[in-house]
Amino acid sequence: MSEHTATWANVYDVRPKSDVPAESPLAWSYHDSGRPNVGANSRVVMRERAMLGHLILRGGAIVLDDVVRQVLGLPLPARPNSLSLDESGERSIQWLSPDEWLVIVPGGEECELEGTLREALGDAHYAIVNVSGGQTLLELEGDKVCELLMKSTPYDVHPMAFPVGKGVTTVFAKSSLILRRVGETRWELVLRRSFADYLYRWLLDAGEEYAIGVEA
Repeated sequence: MSEHTATWANVYDVRPKSDVPAESPLAWSYHDSGRPNVGANSRVVMRERAMLGHLILRGGAIVLDDVVRQVLGLPLPARPNSLSLDESGERSIQWLSPDEWLVIVPGGEECELEGTLREALGDAHYAIVNVSGGQTLLELEGDKVCELLMKSTPYDVHPMAFPVGKGVTTVFAKSSLILRRVGETRWELVLRRSFADYLYRWLLDAGEEYAIGVEA
């Protein structure tokens, strides 16, 4: 490594102790647009998995894969638009581009994880960016989720084209997000915080005919 290459990085605690409680990106949406109850007729159920840890990891796949396996116990997805999940389903790594991956972990783990990865990677050429505060994750589950998605994105979400374990960045409701299929009838939407209210209202409208309900 060149002596002129920076070997340090500023790492900040994005969850400082405070008397002001943190609010989910949809806190105002629940107040303004409501939260439809889940009923016996609900064919789609929506949940917000707020305050998770989101890290963008960039660098060479071979070096990163060795370290990520050691630290997280998960391999980097080797195929484009693929997703790796741990047994609990709480930790995941998604391929975003040839040298870019999205790592999602339970909230509160991201700062320690970033530090551990930086220490393990040492002088390797890489970048880690904590984007937890700028994103949130919505989960959609039910036998009519595909129909709802077909109203919202031009991407082919048919099971033959979008199997379990696939994830893509795509246009959604004239916005953009990361769409992931994590189960036969369960999908995840990773979206920017600034679009959360708009997309929440879109999903309520698109899912009305399926009696969409929102779980707390």
